[in-house]
Amino acid sequence: MSDKIKKYENIDRAAVKTTYIVALIVLLALIIWGVFAMINFWRYEETNDAQVKEYINPILSRSNGYVQEIRYSDHQKVAKGDTLIVLDKDEANVNLQEAEAALASAEAQLKVLESNVGTASSNASVSQAKISAAEAELWQQRQEFNRYKKLLEGEAVTQQQFENVKTRLEVAKSNVEAIKNTYDASQGRTRDVNAQIAVAKANIQQRKSTLERVKLDMKYSVIVAPSDGYMGKKNLQEGQYVQKGQTIGFIVDQNQGKWIVANFEETQIAKMQEGQEATITVDAYPDQTFHGKIESLSPATGSEFSLLPTNNATGNFVKITQRFPVRILFTDDASKLQKLRAGMNAEVFVPKS
Repeated sequence: MSDKIKKYENIDRAAVKTTYIVALIVLLALIIWGVFAMINFWRYEETNDAQVKEYINPILSRSNGYVQEIRYSDHQKVAKGDTLIVLDKDEANVNLQEAEAALASAEAQLKVLESNVGTASSNASVSQAKISAAEAELWQQRQEFNRYKKLLEGEAVTQQQFENVKTRLEVAKSNVEAIKNTYDASQGRTRDVNAQIAVAKANIQQRKSTLERVKLDMKYSVIVAPSDGYMGKKNLQEGQYVQKGQTIGFIVDQNQGKWIVANFEETQIAKMQEGQEATITVDAYPDQTFHGKIESLSPATGSEFSLLPTNNATGNFVKITQRFPVRILFTDDASKLQKLRAGMNAEVFVPKS
């Protein structure tokens, strides 16, 4: 019996000793953790309210039409200029043919008007030449009228002969007036045709603009990637109708780099400045450390940029520590940053000056 009691006492002493050792180890671990935490507290301003950011650009349709082909899949990597979506071109082809026919008709109309102005100018030249001949004949008839008038006073000719000469004079006068009117009408016709030519040229320019617009619509029926990057979720289906200006997808732009937006408390930013170094850890890759530098500090708190900024002029005000977004640019090689994705959580450490 005494042996069993001694055995249990030995077990209890061993358990107590083990408990003391474990407690001592935990205490030492807490002390070490506390020491490092205090060191970090005194050396760094840190926050875990930080995310990896990239430009996520919308891809817009610049033309109306039905989706004929979709040449990308979810999260696919694309290069600038790669074809993403092809819209149906049948309607655009019809519009192109109509625009080309309208332009050809306007150009033909211009040629007709240019021919008419040439004809009108020729008629005006002919009428001008006839005016000189008619005026010469009128002068001759006046001279003859004056001679016969003197002869009639001397009774050398009969009254009938004098009236015949007078009639020819009146006819010559009328002929001159008629030819002058014809000349004026030819000149007026020339001016009218010139005005019509100006209108026809303006119409041709309008038709050319319409044709260029149709060609642009045909060009825009092929939607390409605006930059290198990764496509987001595919939201379109073949046969779906899209309108001009409609967002058809999103692309994560890789040409403009990656950065961190860290939201520091207002009590932490007093000594921060642009160009200051920063150390970054990302939750997805806890064993790796990234480096960067402060590129800019926000001119206002994050809440001021919200859709409904807070209004503190109320009777139930509760003071809340505000946060300022700080943009931190990565300084590591691009190859090291390839695995980072927009929206990843991060922790940022900025040395205290």
